[in-house]
Amino acid sequence: MSRDVKLSRVDSVLEELEYPISREAAADELGDVTLLLADGEANLGGTIARSEGDSFESRDDLEDELYNVLPRRAVGEPYQSEGEG
Repeated sequence: MSRDVKLSRVDSVLEELEYPISREAAADELGDVTLLLADGEANLGGTIARSEGDSFESRDDLEDELYNVLPRRAVGEPYQSEGEG
């Protein structure tokens, strides 16, 4: 069953994995997740598969690598805040 998750909530999906985990295993396990981005959507497993890390020691490691792979516009317009000021 496929599922959709907003980028701002991706940590809840990444927490479901057991760490450490290889890039291939993470990509396989998250292949059914559609990541909803500010400028469209992406397959989470496919995005992880494009990362450079061979394995991830923790959720934070995987999340950091995910943000490195995503295009800058995926998180919204550059220099725009969410009104947190």
